[in-house]
Amino acid sequence: MAKYQTSDIRNVALVGHGSVGKTTLGEAMLFKSGAVKRMGSVDDGTSLFDFESEERERKFSIDPAMVFFNLDGVEFNLIDSPGYPDFLNGAVSALAAADTAIICVSALDGIQVNTLKVWQMAGEMGKARIIVVTKLDNENIDLPALFESIKETFGGQAAPAFVCDATGAGITKSVPVFGVEVPPELADAAAELRTALTESIVEQDDDMMNRYLEGEEISAEELTGALKKAIASGAVVPILGVASRKMIGVDSLMKFLADMTPSPDRMPPAKAKKGDAEIEILPDPNGAFCARVFRCVTDPFVGKLSYFRVLRGSLGGDMSFHNTRARETERCGHIYRMFGKEQREVHEALPGDILTAPKLETIKVGDTLCSVKEIVELPPMRFPKPMMPLAAQPVSKGDEQRLSNALQRLSDEDPTFDVRRDRQTGELIVTGMSTLHLEVMIARMKKRFEVSVVTSQPEVPYQETCTLKAEGKHRHKKQTGGRGQYAEVFLRVEPRERGAGFEFLDEIVGGVIPRQYIPACEKGIRECLEKGIIAGFPVVDIAAAVHYGSYHDVDSSEAAFKLAASRALQNAFTEAKPVLLEPIVRIEVTIPSQYLGDIAGHLTSRRGRIIGMDASGSYQVVQAHIPMAEVMQYSTELKSMTGGQGSFTLDFSHYDPVPSHVQQQIIEKRKKAKEEDE
Repeated sequence: MAKYQTSDIRNVALVGHGSVGKTTLGEAMLFKSGAVKRMGSVDDGTSLFDFESEERERKFSIDPAMVFFNLDGVEFNLIDSPGYPDFLNGAVSALAAADTAIICVSALDGIQVNTLKVWQMAGEMGKARIIVVTKLDNENIDLPALFESIKETFGGQAAPAFVCDATGAGITKSVPVFGVEVPPELADAAAELRTALTESIVEQDDDMMNRYLEGEEISAEELTGALKKAIASGAVVPILGVASRKMIGVDSLMKFLADMTPSPDRMPPAKAKKGDAEIEILPDPNGAFCARVFRCVTDPFVGKLSYFRVLRGSLGGDMSFHNTRARETERCGHIYRMFGKEQREVHEALPGDILTAPKLETIKVGDTLCSVKEIVELPPMRFPKPMMPLAAQPVSKGDEQRLSNALQRLSDEDPTFDVRRDRQTGELIVTGMSTLHLEVMIARMKKRFEVSVVTSQPEVPYQETCTLKAEGKHRHKKQTGGRGQYAEVFLRVEPRERGAGFEFLDEIVGGVIPRQYIPACEKGIRECLEKGIIAGFPVVDIAAAVHYGSYHDVDSSEAAFKLAASRALQNAFTEAKPVLLEPIVRIEVTIPSQYLGDIAGHLTSRRGRIIGMDASGSYQVVQAHIPMAEVMQYSTELKSMTGGQGSFTLDFSHYDPVPSHVQQQIIEKRKKAKEEDE
C-alpha cells in the first residue's frame, strides 16, 4: 500500500517572472524538508532543478522540473517553472499539473510582466494561489508600497498574511499571521494583519459574517477551515514572505502550505467529455483510470519520457491505458516519480500523483490517458502562440530527413515551438516565442540529434491582386517548318472581394475557341497566377473571363492555348492597376505604464494603427494592427525598448495593399534577387 493517501498530497508549482528566486526557494524547501543534505545553487550550477546544460550555462530555468518530499506526513510534489516569457510553455505545463500556484514576486523588483501572465493563467485554470514575496533580505525594500501594488494589480483578494522583523541585511524572522506561533516582538503587527485577514475570510460566508459583525468571536478552528476553503476557491490569496538564501520564512511557509493549501480531493473536479456528455472526474482511487499528460521530453539515455498527473483511479499490477487522441492502448512496464533528473521507480499510483512513463512514442502533450472501460477526453491544454519565425535549412544537404525528424521531436516536446513548410515560399519555418527561445531549441537540436542548421529571416508571404477592370490579348503564332503553333486569346480581368479567391469565366460564343481548348486556357491562367506577375507572388482575388479568340484547324493545340491565355492574363493584369497585398497582424503588447508612449510611437512609426489601450494594474496593454513585415524581429526590439519587461502576442488579421513606395522597393528587391540567381 502507498505510504500516503490522496488527502495527504500537495501539488504546488513555483511560478513568476524570471530571476525572482523561484528555484532558490525550491532548493531551500528541499533542504529544509531533509530531502537533500546540501542546498543547491543556480549561480554555482549545482541546482537540482536546473540540470540541463543550457540552464547551467545561462543560469536560469528553461524547462519545468519537479521533485517530491514529505513534511510531517504531507507528501509534496513541487514543480519549479521557468520565469521568462520566452519559455512560458513551462509555466503552463507546471500549472496544469498543480493544484496550488505559488506566485513569487521579488521584494525589490515587484510585479513584472510574467507575474501578471501566470496570475491570469492560474486563475483561468481554477488553481489556488499563494503570493510569496522573495528576497526580503535585499536592501531598499518598501513592503507597504509593494502590498499596495499587488492589491491594485491583482485585486482585493490578495491579502498580506505575514510579518517580518526587518528587511534587508537585518532580517531574522518572517512568519505567517495564521497557523504558526508569532514571536512576541511581532505580535502587535501580526494582530493588525490578522484582523484584516479575518475580515476577508468571514466575508466568504454570510452566516459567519453576520456573527462576526454582531461581535461574536469566531473560533480559530472555524477560521482555519474557512481560510482553507477561501484559498481553494481563490476568494482569498494570502501574501507570505521569505529570504530563501538565509532560510528565513521557509519553514513557516512550508507549514502554511501543508496546513492551508488544498489536496487534490479538495479541488473542484476536472471535467471531461464522455461521448457527447460532460462528466466530472472525481479523484476516486477505485474509479476508472484517468490522467492528463502535461509534458513530454526526450531523454538522451532512456528515450521519450511522458509526464502525467493522475486524476482518477490507480495504477498497479495492470499498467495499461487508452490514449483517447491516438485511439490506441498503451502499456508501460515502469512508472517513476521524478526527483530533478533522477527517475525513482514506484509500483503504484493514486489520484493526485505526478508520474512519468518511458518509451510511449504515440503520446503528446495534452493527451488524455484513460481506462478502456470508460473512455473520456479532457479539454485541450491552452499554450501561448509562438510568434518569432525563422527559416531553417540543414548545413549538410544530406541532413534534410534527420532535420525533419529532430524538429518533429522538439515540437512534440514544446507546443510553443512550431515547425511547418510554407506552401507559398517553400521555406521550412520554425517559430518560437522569441529569439532566445529559438536559440535554445537550435542548440538543443545540435546537442541531442547532432543536426546543425543555418537560419535566416523568412520571406513575407505577400500576394498580388488588381484594383481595376482591364482587357488583354495575346496571339501565339510560330512556324517551325513542320506543324506550327497557333492560338489567340482575348480575356478580361477584374478584382473580387478580399478573400473571394480566383474565378474563371468561360464567355466564348460561336466557337471562336473550340470547347476542347477552354480547359487549357484555364490551366495556363492558373499556373500564371501561382507564379505571380509583377513580383513573383501568388495572384489572388481576381476573376478572369476568356471572351474571344481564334484558332487554326491544323496548328492549334492545348499547349498553344495554354501559353496564349497566360500571356493574355499578364497583359491584362499589368493594365488593371496591380498592387501587392501584405499580411496584417493584430499585435497586443503588455508593458509597464512608463513605456506606453515609446511603444505606441514605435508601432505607429512601423506603419501600425493603434486600435485600443487598456490598463491592467501598473501595466498597459496596447492593441494595434501592423504589417507582418514590420514585426518579424519584434521580440528582440521589445526586449531592448523595455529592458525585458514587455511581452506581446500576434495573430493574423487580414491582407491590405502595400503602400506604393514600399511596393516599388519590394519589386526591385525581387527583381535583383532573380537576376543574381540567374
